[in-house]
Amino acid sequence: MKKFVIAIDGPAGAGKSTVAKLVAKKLGFLYVDTGAMYRALTLKALNEKIPFSEEEKLINMAKNTKIELQDNGVDYKVFLDGKDVSEEIRTEEVSKGTQFIASILQIRKILWKMQRSFRGRYNIVMEGRDIGSKVFPDAQLKIFLDASVKERAKRRYLQLKEMGLEGDLNIIEKEIIERDERDRKRSISPLVRHPDAFYIDTTGMSIPQVVEKIIFLCKNLNPQ
Repeated sequence: MKKFVIAIDGPAGAGKSTVAKLVAKKLGFLYVDTGAMYRALTLKALNEKIPFSEEEKLINMAKNTKIELQDNGVDYKVFLDGKDVSEEIRTEEVSKGTQFIASILQIRKILWKMQRSFRGRYNIVMEGRDIGSKVFPDAQLKIFLDASVKERAKRRYLQLKEMGLEGDLNIIEKEIIERDERDRKRSISPLVRHPDAFYIDTTGMSIPQVVEKIIFLCKNLNPQ
């Protein structure tokens, strides 16, 4: 019998990571941050000074990259070729570059294989933009998290502030609108809501409210 998968998709800033971590913790599932995996590859490309236009070099880099995720219940760590890059992958430079890495189909296939491998051992909560549509179209529970642009910009601004980084709310809002447009219109794995996905608008909702709603949906599916 296949392990239980909760697939959470949605645009940037909808709260996917925070919610997915808490849902996984409460259910005793493994949390898999797919965005962190793309960010890790982006960081490596930047560090090795590989231009985003050099697709073959980027694909070869991805084939020879080891990405490990570690969750001890307190800290979520991302290791790139054995090095902890949990903080480095959250910079604006990496955020802006990730779109180029994510647009290369062969790289997505490399990461899809890594992501699917977790299901052989664990019940998982996985979040991203193409989990329900591409990685796990057979996930037992699919969620599409959304929020207004203003709400998502505010969340990103506060996140940067907590990291000790400066941010302009108007610029962040504009970047989110542009990113939404790119994500929805890209030819490879565009951001879409799977027909079977439950839609949750998190605008005005607290994190615990969103978490409890997903857990309620999960329990009502009665996973074996």
